[in-house]
Amino acid sequence: MSRALLDSWQVDEFAGGLYPERRDVKDGRLDRLIGRLIGRWAQSGLPLRRQRLRRFADRVEALGGDLIGVDRQELSRRASALRATLTAEGPSDDAASECFALVREVCSRQLGLRHYPVQLMGGYAMLRGSLAEMRTGEGKTLTAVLPAVTVALAGAPVHMITVNPYLAARDAEYLAPVYAFFGLRVGLIVPDQESAQRVEAYGADVTYCVNKDLVFDYLRDRITQKRVSVGARGLLDGWLTGPRKQQRPAALLRGLYFAIVDEADSVLVDEARTPLIISSDVEDPNGRVLYEQALALAASLANVREYRLRPSERSIELTDAGRAAIAAFASGLRGLWTIPRAREELVEQGLSALHLFQRDRHYIIADSKVQIVDEYTGRVMADRSWERGLHQMIEVKEGLDISKRRDTISRITYQRFFRRYLCLAGMTGTAIEVAPEMRSVYAMDVVRIPPNRPAVRRHLGQRVFLDAQGRWRAVVERAREMRASGRAVLIGTRSVAASELASQWLTDAALPHQVLNARQDQGEAEIIAQAGQAGRITVATNMAGRGTDIVLSPEVRQAGGLHVILSEYHDAARIDRQLFGRAGRQGDPGSCEAIVSLDDELFLAHASQWLGWLRGRVSPAGVLPAVMGRALRRSAQAAAERQNSRIRQLTVEMDRRMEQSLAFAGKGE
Repeated sequence: MSRALLDSWQVDEFAGGLYPERRDVKDGRLDRLIGRLIGRWAQSGLPLRRQRLRRFADRVEALGGDLIGVDRQELSRRASALRATLTAEGPSDDAASECFALVREVCSRQLGLRHYPVQLMGGYAMLRGSLAEMRTGEGKTLTAVLPAVTVALAGAPVHMITVNPYLAARDAEYLAPVYAFFGLRVGLIVPDQESAQRVEAYGADVTYCVNKDLVFDYLRDRITQKRVSVGARGLLDGWLTGPRKQQRPAALLRGLYFAIVDEADSVLVDEARTPLIISSDVEDPNGRVLYEQALALAASLANVREYRLRPSERSIELTDAGRAAIAAFASGLRGLWTIPRAREELVEQGLSALHLFQRDRHYIIADSKVQIVDEYTGRVMADRSWERGLHQMIEVKEGLDISKRRDTISRITYQRFFRRYLCLAGMTGTAIEVAPEMRSVYAMDVVRIPPNRPAVRRHLGQRVFLDAQGRWRAVVERAREMRASGRAVLIGTRSVAASELASQWLTDAALPHQVLNARQDQGEAEIIAQAGQAGRITVATNMAGRGTDIVLSPEVRQAGGLHVILSEYHDAARIDRQLFGRAGRQGDPGSCEAIVSLDDELFLAHASQWLGWLRGRVSPAGVLPAVMGRALRRSAQAAAERQNSRIRQLTVEMDRRMEQSLAFAGKGE
């Protein structure tokens, strides 16, 4: 890897550690505020940036014209010469445009697909460390191969980060012939791989992986390759053992050089509320009885008087009366019940298990185990558990055998991890709403890329019903109408429970359909493959085939395309846009609409003060006037996004405080 490449990424020095990465940024609130202001200001300069992107794309197209008649041997010779240029000089505009032209020609010959000018623009934006917002269906997978090949030929390892193993395996296999032409090796990280296989995969020029697998492997490296013990513990180890050479296992990763994050808003924003933790299983000395006592006490406490629920923040606050009730209950008991803070935390976890974590929304029961469901993707988070006894509390609530408790060994947030890359880029269908946060947290600008073809999707507006029954009746009626006209229908829900409720309504109406949620995630590819057939009704949680195309049959395209029904608004408008983007891809016909109700979670959590007044203003048909519905949605989603942004900031601050305490104990990240 050349100094020129590092200079283009503005890297002056590496952090001290196992391998190349940036230093951890210790920014404060003022820094984040300034970053947000820069992010907003940068959006005003987008027209100028797009002009530069278009000029680059025009240059690539001009170079590509000279390659159409060139034979394979000459293409290989030019690729070899280009590798030498990129290694020595880095990805200058001249070298990058030549590389893009070569990659475009190779993709045309190997895959039968030739990059559109807008894909060249998106690839160049990512090469320069930006987040490219490209509409759903614009071919982001093919776009990402452009900067990936360019950086890999320049000598730096590339991490292609996706949101699930299916997409990682699909993309790695599909694009392998293109990389092979340039002499680049492709690696794939999937769950349950042995360490030797992971080392080999990360040793490839381009590695496809899932965000969680990557971060956990990074943490494992930090644990197993810890250079020195710290503090008094390290001194004691030195006195006891004397100087010696330690045989350390090989690191899994080669370093954090260049990453392209697919569905970047999901990974870098939505999932950034929760730190990733490596823990060890330990036998719980307290056993089941302690959790049963805590749950029984929690169930007996009175809301408001003895505790306060904050569902939107997912937190519990005990009142003085609640603490007194716990102290009275603990009188005469032993163990943790004798420690005021420990017993209060125990009961707080019991209250959380009872009131804040719902079955078939936050978790499902499968194989007699509690399995956590990712609220933003609708997928099961395998081998994940809640900490500090919450997981065991939920197991007792559900009448299951309790699992071992987990002690935290190492942890890190997505914000801190991804900022350590020498160059970070991304792509997604929806990011403009979080452009200020992307700039503030990741120093990454959002660039909106125009579509290749104008969207012809028709938005039929929204209907806000008084209650859930009115909403589901309307959803079923619309699905019946669309199915009868020969179209395909996708009904989006927020949770497993909601998807199964929608399924029950459709079953009662004798409408055949398929359900895609955390219980059926193994069959996701097959369900999505059939979702574009005539008369097909698919009910899906947020996973909704994100990252995949719903291919329309000729009959469906002729009848008007896919119709998307959003049955409940999400906390962020961009997630709604992702669902609507399933229809009308690449110039296909399609339509979408929102059919929601006033008792939806978003409105109850963030606009409850207005609901009583609004209920008195619904029409005789039970529908809120359209202008009020739009105002309600904007207000509730704005409040939700402000709160989620605060939670993400607090997560980073708490992670840093936790790292200090773990480091003091010799367990730092």
